[in-house]
Amino acid sequence: MGMPDFFRNHGIGAWIFLGVTDVAMGFIVLAFGLLLKKRVDAIHFESVSKLLNESYGSKLASIVYLIGIFIFLLPYVSIQIRGIAVFLSEVIPGSLDVWIWAIAIMLAMLIYSSIGGLKAIMYSDAVQGIVLLVVTWIVSIYCLNQLGGVEALIKSVQTSNSELLSTPGPKGLFSFQFLLASFLTILLMPISQPQLTNRIAFLKSGKDLKVMSVAVAIFSLLIILPTIVLGLYGAVKYPSLGTPEYLGNILVNEQIAVVGAIAIVGLIAAAMSTADSQLFALGTELKSNLNIKQSKQDPVIKLTIVLFAILAFALALNSTNELVLLARVSFAGTALIAPLVFFAIITKEHLGPEIPLITLLTLVLFLLANLGLLSSNFLGIRIDLTLLAFVTIASFSSYIVRRFVNQ
Repeated sequence: MGMPDFFRNHGIGAWIFLGVTDVAMGFIVLAFGLLLKKRVDAIHFESVSKLLNESYGSKLASIVYLIGIFIFLLPYVSIQIRGIAVFLSEVIPGSLDVWIWAIAIMLAMLIYSSIGGLKAIMYSDAVQGIVLLVVTWIVSIYCLNQLGGVEALIKSVQTSNSELLSTPGPKGLFSFQFLLASFLTILLMPISQPQLTNRIAFLKSGKDLKVMSVAVAIFSLLIILPTIVLGLYGAVKYPSLGTPEYLGNILVNEQIAVVGAIAIVGLIAAAMSTADSQLFALGTELKSNLNIKQSKQDPVIKLTIVLFAILAFALALNSTNELVLLARVSFAGTALIAPLVFFAIITKEHLGPEIPLITLLTLVLFLLANLGLLSSNFLGIRIDLTLLAFVTIASFSSYIVRRFVNQ
């Protein structure tokens, strides 16, 4: 939902952020996946947290990891709640208020996550992905026909707002630093986001990994290309409308009834599936860190998931409709965890507490920066880029020094 509006507001530079990085991520899925499969084949893999406990010889690393994913998966789940809530309040005449829709969606997500599992998530991902892919292309072809084709679309955008056709865009978002930081944080998602890492780890063979990496790149290409059309079409026809009104018009009001209905169902299914994968991953990681009786684990995990959902709901009500930028906060936050996970995977030797402590420091600093309590720049460099460079260099230095000492 956020991608078309992102192109509408910021222009074709969004392709570098979304298209190039998502396709490039397919290469990281393969390269990182080969390392991960080699590591997990040698151990009994249960979760990333369990792997961290074994690699670092204590629970410190997994606790830092849990803190990071708990805090920075919140924005990712909150955009699912807000996106669908504002969309439904717009497309259903005489509908409920946004906050009521948000409560209903949050409750539905909790129920859905409590009865599903990893295999159910994968199947629902496949179904909703195909549905959204088909609907997005149908709507984009309709939009192109309305304006007379690709060339006519570009000319219309050139006339209405030529800054949309170049970087940094009309709002100056796509600076070099923004694009570089975004490229790196999205590339690291297979390492830093547990719902992706666990899926790679549980693949049956290297052949499945190769298929998955290629499929990630192809699907990203196919789903993002038509959103360029939807965004530029919106920039020409609905430049001043708010996000819900704009999406409601192009996805539902302008379409035949069956296409609009499928779009609504597909978006709801996508939001539910995405949120479910986050909640399931969080529960899996939490379970690996509970030193209590089996009978007491489920209530603790469920209570934590409910707390997480309530916080995501609160964030959804108090956030903007810039869904992509809110998701980017999630990617940038979890990216800081990537060195912690990566070095645990590439070595069988025990790592020290330096990397978890460095990671915790960067997570705290990034959180403070996003809360407005710390500058968003350091010596003219974006704080997310600065912190990612710092945690990577410091973690690598710790790894090299310990290997040298051990030898």
